[in-house]
This record gives sequence, structure tokens and C-alpha cells, in this order.
Amino acid sequence: MSELCVEAHDLRTTLLSSGICVGLIISYLPQFIRIVKAKTSEGFSPWFLLLGATSSSSGMLNIWILQWPTIRCCRVIRESSCFEQTLGIAQVTLQWACFAFLFVLYIVYFPTHRKYVQVVPEGQEEEDEETPLVRRDTKIGVIATPEWRLAVTLSIVVLIYLSLFTLLTVASLILLPNSPPHPLLYKYAQFLGITSAFLTFFQYAPQITTTFRSGVVGALSIPMMLIQVPGSAMFVGSLVGRPGVEWSAWLSYAFAGTMQAVLLFMCLIFRARQRKLGQDDFGNPLSVAIDEVDRED
Repeated sequence: MSELCVEAHDLRTTLLSSGICVGLIISYLPQFIRIVKAKTSEGFSPWFLLLGATSSSSGMLNIWILQWPTIRCCRVIRESSCFEQTLGIAQVTLQWACFAFLFVLYIVYFPTHRKYVQVVPEGQEEEDEETPLVRRDTKIGVIATPEWRLAVTLSIVVLIYLSLFTLLTVASLILLPNSPPHPLLYKYAQFLGITSAFLTFFQYAPQITTTFRSGVVGALSIPMMLIQVPGSAMFVGSLVGRPGVEWSAWLSYAFAGTMQAVLLFMCLIFRARQRKLGQDDFGNPLSVAIDEVDRED
């Protein structure tokens, strides 16, 4: 093991990766705060979050496999060198954790008025000449809306996906030689990387479609995207050249940055239009006071 471990030192990459880890938290905070303050996650596409969560999971497992020999070297190299060489794993894992927390907030703050609907059992209505009336003794039922059922179902899918592939990854690392990587382990890592890129490519399509159809920004955070779009280029740059890291590890993040730039451009246009119409980001009329301030500006 010791003869395969080399203590590499790259100050530029270390500073870049450290800055990205801090930047990731800062970039997601506006989105987290926005959802909590508004007490609603309206405006998010559940498919966007599903694809994002599964994509980030695949990307995280990919780099854990590719850099597993580096992690094992931490037993024989200095702590400072270990810290530097595993920062790539830290930033990818942090990216997954932030997106996973976003999915949790989406479920917790799912719009209450869109969770359930009241239903009247068949034959329990008294027909009037103009409108049907519900009898006083009728028991009105409550059922989950299709949107809420879909959100819960997709969250379960994410948990199953993460659990299965995590178990498979752990089993592969235990059973297959990883120094140097076994061909099957290498192919599995590539499969995860390509899967991550594929899911990322289609991740933004539902969100872009949802935002385009609604014509409003909704719960999406423009400050977050303003930070993350240029941050994606830095993210990719910090991964390229790391020990054991190849194209399959950074391809999905390149796709994500490109698609997020499209979504950001769309949101900027919609926000400008909503301000001209005297509306907030959810399409609701602004108060008279705010409207007057906008006119003065």
C-alpha cells in the first residue's frame, strides 16, 4: 500500500476546492431560506428534484469509487496531504447533501392547499335546478391529490435508488481489488458517471418546462443560480486532474451548469416581466406600498 501512495501537494487546487465547498453552502442558503420563509415549495418540479437527487447520488458514488485508493492511502500519508487529496470527494458529497436537503424541504413545505381535496361520495348530492347541493348528513372524504402522491412516490424512489446503489458500491469495494482498480470496478464507476450525466441532462427539462408554463419564478432562487452557474465551471475545473478522477466524474456537472444557465436566463426574464405587471415571484399582486416603490424606481 505505502509504495502506491504519493503525497501530492497542489495549493491552487486545494484553495479552489475549499472555496467551492464554502461556496456550495452559501449558494444553497438563499434557496433554503426562501422556501422556509415563504413556507411553500411551490414552483418546483418533483421530476427535477428526483432526477437531481439520483444524479447527484450517482456522481457521489462514482468519485468515491475512483478515489477509494486515495482514501486508503490516508492511513500511511500525512493528515494534511490526506485532506488535500480527498477534497474532491468532500465537495461532491457536499453537493449531494445540499440537493438531498432541498428535496426534504420540498416535501416538508409542499403547498398545503395542493396536498388534499375533499370528495363527496357518489349519490350523496341533492340535485338542485341549477347546482348540486350536499346533504347536511353527508360525510365528506379527503383524498391526496395526484401532485402530492407523485411527490411522495418520487421521494421513496430516491431512497430506494440511493440505498441499492450504495449497497452495491460498498460490496464492490469490499469484494473487488481496488489498488489498482479491478476492470469491473472501473466499468461500474463509469456506468455511475454516465448515468449521472444522463440524469442531469434530463433533470432540468421538467423544471424548465414547469417554469416556462407557469410564467413565474415561483420558489426558485435567482441568487442561488447566479452563484452556481459560474460555480459549475469552477467545480469542473477543480475535479479535472485529481488522482484517479476521469471525465465520467465531472461530465454531469458540466451538463448541470449549462442547463442551469438556461433556467437562470428564463427566470430573469420572468422576474422583470412580473415586476412590470406589479406581481411578486408567485404571480400574486404586490401591495399598494410596494407597487408605489416600484413605480418610483
